[in-house]
Amino acid sequence: MSRTYQLTRQFLSNLRKNITNMAQPATDRSSLSATTEKLNNQHPAKLSQYSGLEHPPAVDSIPRAKPAVKPLEIKVEDGPDGTVPGFLHVPHNYDSKSSGDRTAAILLSGAGGGVVGPSSIYLSMADKLASLNKGIPALRLDYRFPARNRYCVRDVVAAMDYLQEGYAVRRFVLVGWSFGGAPVFTVGGQDERVVGCATVASQTAETEGIRQVGRRQVPLLLLHGTGDRTLSPTCSQRLYDSYGNRGPRELKLFNGDDHALTRNSAKAEELLCGFITKCAGVKIDEEEQRNVVQKTLVDGKEKIDKMKQGGDLRGSESVE
Repeated sequence: MSRTYQLTRQFLSNLRKNITNMAQPATDRSSLSATTEKLNNQHPAKLSQYSGLEHPPAVDSIPRAKPAVKPLEIKVEDGPDGTVPGFLHVPHNYDSKSSGDRTAAILLSGAGGGVVGPSSIYLSMADKLASLNKGIPALRLDYRFPARNRYCVRDVVAAMDYLQEGYAVRRFVLVGWSFGGAPVFTVGGQDERVVGCATVASQTAETEGIRQVGRRQVPLLLLHGTGDRTLSPTCSQRLYDSYGNRGPRELKLFNGDDHALTRNSAKAEELLCGFITKCAGVKIDEEEQRNVVQKTLVDGKEKIDKMKQGGDLRGSESVE
């Protein structure tokens, strides 16, 4: 065997190892929850901080009537009373007095709060869901006290009560990013109005409710990047295992992608839209899939800028 051949083999072997190592997460972290009782006086955020984030930049590219977006301040009563801000996307033909099992999506960000989600997919997805022929209301909800799950849980329940009383919604699909997995699975394990739970790059701390979610056979979707340097992708694997095998569950790992799924945000958004509509019993035809769900409403350069503007990067979250 020639010296040149041996050196070439060694070079290729080292290159493969380097590529593999680059794809591995540089963390075994599993929690972004706050560890102190001190509350952040900078919260709750004010709606005025989120000016210009009612619709995604390219919303007019959807050939449908633009959904109404209502800025909300929802009252929460749990001791440190206050209001939690959010944006409700309402289908233009929505009848709040209609009877039946209406479904809405509630979209939750991470340990710093925020209203646009990882790679701004909430900002885009909420308008898409509300623009469908059988539109689904979608609420982009902030927190009063981010990273403190017991308060965030009350924020979510107060939002559910508000939508039930004012919009005749009786079923909810909860979506959470990062820390947001904690309130998603806590509420999902306690409240029978929850009919679907999905997370992007979830933590495992304070997510014990996923076992009850599994026992109730509530559909589950978990998305995570294998290159996540903020929360280990093993978090989603553990959640998948903790759910059990009684109900419908799916774990999708994106090879080498980061905490905000910046490389695969379009695919993540499409999967989440499909999951939410399926939980809501809404069928999407090929025309809607092409002209609504698969449309790009926030381009690559804007999606991180919008996260900063929307407060999604003010806490421990990162796009890495």
